[in-house]
Amino acid sequence: MNNFDPRPLFVRALDQTQQLIDGTELETLDLPTPCTEYDVRTLLGHLLTVSARINLALRGGDPLTIPVVTTGVDDVPAAWKERRVALDSTLADDSVLGRTCKLPWGTFPGAAAIGAYTGELATHAWDLATATGRRDQLDEDLAAQVLPMVRQYVPAEQRGGHVPFGPVVPVAADAPPYDQLAGWQGRQV
Repeated sequence: MNNFDPRPLFVRALDQTQQLIDGTELETLDLPTPCTEYDVRTLLGHLLTVSARINLALRGGDPLTIPVVTTGVDDVPAAWKERRVALDSTLADDSVLGRTCKLPWGTFPGAAAIGAYTGELATHAWDLATATGRRDQLDEDLAAQVLPMVRQYVPAEQRGGHVPFGPVVPVAADAPPYDQLAGWQGRQV
């Protein structure tokens, strides 16, 4: 049995995302992001959704009841922090690791769900940092730890539909971990 607890890595991804959200300037909200369907404003709304969806899934609910993008929020950093308090409370319960969770792409144990959302947060952190010119604020060690999980659970050959990523973009084997992660997730590096 695998005793890996993904929560510390997930918390690092949450912390990094929160730092990037807190530092996002109003004048950047209309900038495009590498996640082509989102500008910065829409990406921030999606990140709010991600935090709410994982919390709901870890509590046994259906995350698909929450829209893909949260809209109508004037203070995204405050809304993120409010959702973060609820999520941190959910994560503190050790039973969450074995709880059956429904995700948009299948049903998994809580530990696997947390791992999947760690990859999503890390990828969208790269999107936000790239769009707002703050890639120097990314935790490359976090990306190095997330990359093998993402490569294992996000297939290279089945993209589109329930796997919402474009084709893998080749990057050099010695590229920084975040560039490798972004390329695997279909982002142009």
